[in-house]
Amino acid sequence: MNGRCSVDGTVQHVIFQNEENGYTVLRLVTSDGEAVTVVGTIPCAAPGENLIVTGQWVSHPVHGEQVQASQVERHMPTTEDEILDYLSSGIIKGVGPATAERLVQRFGVNTLRVLEEEPELLAKIRGITPRKAREIGESYRYQTGMRRLLEFLSRNDLPLSLALRLYRRYGAGALEAVKDNPYLLVEEVYGVDFSVMDEIALSMGMAGDSRRRIEAAVLFELSYNLNNGHVFLPRDKLAAAAAQLIDCPPDMVEAALDGLIARGSVLRQSVAKVDACYLRRLFEAEVRVAEKLERMLQCQADRSDYVSNQADRILSQIEEAQGLTYAPAQRRAVELAARQGVVLLTGGPGTGKTTSVRGIVAVLDALGCRTMLMAPTGRAAKRLGELCSREAQTVHRALGMIWKEETGEVAFQKNEKEPLKAEAVIVDEMSMVDLPLMSALLAALRDDCRLIMVGDPDQLPSVGPGNVFGDLIRSGRVETVALTEIFRQAQASAIIRAAHAVNRGGLPELRNSADSDFFFMRRRDPLAAMELVVELCGKRLPQSMGVPASQIQVLCPTRKGEWGTGALNRALQAALNPPAPEKRQKAWGEIVFRTGDRVMQVRNNYDVLWVRDDGVTGSGIFNGDVGQVEDMDPGGELLTIRFDDRTATYTADMLSELELAYAVTVHKSQGSEYRAVVLVALPAAPALMVRGVLYTGLTRARELLVVVGDDAALGRMAANDRQQRRYSGLRWRLKNGPAPKEREEET
Repeated sequence: MNGRCSVDGTVQHVIFQNEENGYTVLRLVTSDGEAVTVVGTIPCAAPGENLIVTGQWVSHPVHGEQVQASQVERHMPTTEDEILDYLSSGIIKGVGPATAERLVQRFGVNTLRVLEEEPELLAKIRGITPRKAREIGESYRYQTGMRRLLEFLSRNDLPLSLALRLYRRYGAGALEAVKDNPYLLVEEVYGVDFSVMDEIALSMGMAGDSRRRIEAAVLFELSYNLNNGHVFLPRDKLAAAAAQLIDCPPDMVEAALDGLIARGSVLRQSVAKVDACYLRRLFEAEVRVAEKLERMLQCQADRSDYVSNQADRILSQIEEAQGLTYAPAQRRAVELAARQGVVLLTGGPGTGKTTSVRGIVAVLDALGCRTMLMAPTGRAAKRLGELCSREAQTVHRALGMIWKEETGEVAFQKNEKEPLKAEAVIVDEMSMVDLPLMSALLAALRDDCRLIMVGDPDQLPSVGPGNVFGDLIRSGRVETVALTEIFRQAQASAIIRAAHAVNRGGLPELRNSADSDFFFMRRRDPLAAMELVVELCGKRLPQSMGVPASQIQVLCPTRKGEWGTGALNRALQAALNPPAPEKRQKAWGEIVFRTGDRVMQVRNNYDVLWVRDDGVTGSGIFNGDVGQVEDMDPGGELLTIRFDDRTATYTADMLSELELAYAVTVHKSQGSEYRAVVLVALPAAPALMVRGVLYTGLTRARELLVVVGDDAALGRMAANDRQQRRYSGLRWRLKNGPAPKEREEET
């Protein structure tokens, strides 16, 4: 069997149910007695329920044919036997088989109506107190509310997994909240596309010129453009985009925008002659960052020349003990880190950032400072810790990130009320830090804490909103040490020479030599390029260069097309991890996940529970985290995935958040370093044919880099230094004060 199907039957048995996300495996018995296995998001399913399931027949290697549900229409049981089965399942809190039997004996086919409308009548049954009757009624009303919410979602082809998130936030009023304002599902925590929700809202009777619809379009444009890096939008651009989105007269959008501003949902301020409109949380984050940095900069004036002299003495001792000599810029970086409150350390590959950071750590240790090392991603933190021979953490972990399900927001246990105990914090890969994360980090630092931010300003900016690192550098308010000298030992690396050549706008040396760590292999045909990539990863590099396939990362500018990461992953999986009798696998959409596969999380999920190798538990797997499928239960419903030193368990419905990661985009590789990189460079969308993408891709390789593609495309990328403008007011605030009046400076 295959293809779309619809199955109508009664739930006979619930095989598995995840209470956190509603993912369920159950047996459904049809009217002609056929038993069908159904998998999907069906929260609170119980024996006795009647379901009409629409979905797809899939073949499971262990359980055979089963229906993967995409829509579920639920009907409560109607006969006494069905009601008894339903209540006996334990689905209603306080009702077991014995109580269920007494209820059905007393109320018959009206039992469920009594539970919903007149639960006080339950107290007439022996053994049920008035309090227990109320609790049973509340539990049943939860079930019915959930069922009606699921029916609404299913009817409108919306993901059934939204039901539990909505119920946690709105409780029994979840359906009413959605009907009152369908556009709330466009919020980040729910993630429904605006166009989808707009069509549903209009079908429900929402007027095309409704103020609520227009306001939702305005808020959507502000939220959507956070993904493009913008902290705010100019008012004229925001109004024009919202008007185009819903085909609405501009004057009506302007009026709706004024209403949002009056209520404080949108914050408006003139920023360097730009009429800027912010979402409240982004405005507040930007102001907080500027205010906190100003206070930290004020504190640094109290540190005496004694600290600088101490730093110089300690560095000299390190040089003598280790037989090295710090360059003048490196010495200055260490001295500033010891003396100043806030310091920026910038530089490309081979310019000595690592040596400088080690020196900073050594001097701070000698001064008795409690120093913490951080980075935005797990891989970057691990690398920083290894380079400095001490623990480093992700910023999220150091701040004690928690997910507030009721509000759909991230919160941090470390903040102004409970700051970190560190006296110095070093953050690597600062180009990846967006504005909200910077705000959270600064909130957790005392005003007199030293903050040393390290990064390469020529790499791609953060995925999230803002251009924090660039704004800090260009503001001129923070002491900056730019390392520009390429050290002699680094000059021997063709990878480093290639990166710096690209950074200057030139083409790397493309002539190959046997002793080089950089090779270029010209392939202008996409299919020929893909075949070569597979051969390199599967045979040539492991056999000729001694690099196992597990330590090779394929990078590509684009996800789409005949040579994008989607196509590359399918080809690489077939070559590197083909199906085998001992390997379990699970099909999810067009992707087949198999034990041994390299996978990447593609959106933040704060609910995923993990266990670290040392036994510490926590939650949260984030966009860009890469792991390996270690195990899969025989039914394919539970997958164990290792992310560096942590293992997490995924239910099958969470597979929509994973992609194969034999090949990843350059953007997704930020903050990571790989022993060997195969970079595919062919003509792509204009926005991707830029120097920043090429430079970032080249600098991900530690020992070996192979570029496969078109030298003409490489030349165009190296020559194109166009950077998309990001609307951000941080630089302006740092130059003029956190809440300044408008001046002449540019944003």
